[in-house]
Amino acid sequence: MPDETRTLKVGDQAPDFALKGTGATEFKLTEARGKNVVLNFFPAAFSPVCSNQMPRIQEQKSQFGEDTLVFGASVDGMWALEAFKKQTGIDFPILSDYFPHGEVARRYGVLMEEGRGAGAAERAVIGIDKQGKVRYIDVHPILDIPDLTECAVALKS
Repeated sequence: MPDETRTLKVGDQAPDFALKGTGATEFKLTEARGKNVVLNFFPAAFSPVCSNQMPRIQEQKSQFGEDTLVFGASVDGMWALEAFKKQTGIDFPILSDYFPHGEVARRYGVLMEEGRGAGAAERAVIGIDKQGKVRYIDVHPILDIPDLTECAVALKS
């Protein structure tokens, strides 16, 4: 597991952001101080791997306590994400980094800038502690689904 992206490494202060999400969620990182935050970036709603990743996150999020907020995050638009959330049967919000396109993914160093996936987020898990510091980074191979166990351990230590 790499412990850095193009712009962040473990121990850095997580860049603040505000995004809207499914279920009328409005999330601002600085307002989550006192809670751990897990951002699960994924490339594209309705793609085969992403469609399997969301239920996997749903299964694994119980590893985190009540003091942890778990989110999906994608550059897809809100309408697509609402339908995707419904299709996958998850109960956690998905944040839309649609406009300005990919700005949060870019600041976190996980926006694909070249190749077939250009403009989409990489498959990545970012764990942020209660003080807003990055404690876990896993930029995962695009065709594999990340396991959240190591992130849960990192946020508990």
